[in-house]
Amino acid sequence: MPPNDRSKGPPFLDQLRGGDRRSIGRVPHVVRKILKNPELTGELVVGLVSDDPIIRMRAADALEKVSKERPALLGSFRDVLLSEATGSDQQEVRWHMAQMLPRLELSRKELHEVVSLLHGYLSDRSAIVKVCAMQALAELALRDRRLLPSVKATIEGACRKGTPAMRARGRKLSAILDEEEF
Repeated sequence: MPPNDRSKGPPFLDQLRGGDRRSIGRVPHVVRKILKNPELTGELVVGLVSDDPIIRMRAADALEKVSKERPALLGSFRDVLLSEATGSDQQEVRWHMAQMLPRLELSRKELHEVVSLLHGYLSDRSAIVKVCAMQALAELALRDRRLLPSVKATIEGACRKGTPAMRARGRKLSAILDEEEF
């Protein structure tokens, strides 16, 4: 493999190739492999910048699933993840990023940048990206109570004018955030 061939990437990423965007391919296998061999996490992060949209999508999916189990594995890749969350125009990457971002340790400045980014995601074409952004904002507000009033207002707005999926998720999130206020 030529050293600058980003479309191929490390051999580990070959496990994410093939098929189409409607399938997860071998993501469960890759997740298990990463959880057993955390040193491979960096190779998976490289998949986020692959020239192949299938690899980008599945790398984001696998990283999101890994972050559910072991969020600390993504800590040293925080800058790359924040950059990709901001720069990616691929909806599948954005919705997985929205799910991962609240699991990262963030500075106060980064937290504000992430909140702003997620507000931008609420204008996305994809209903899934919008719903994931709402969920992420709520998770961040539960972590940092100073965000609670503005996030509640955002979610209430989404309940009034969002898609049916946004309204349904918004009702659930509003109830959770209302409980937090007391």
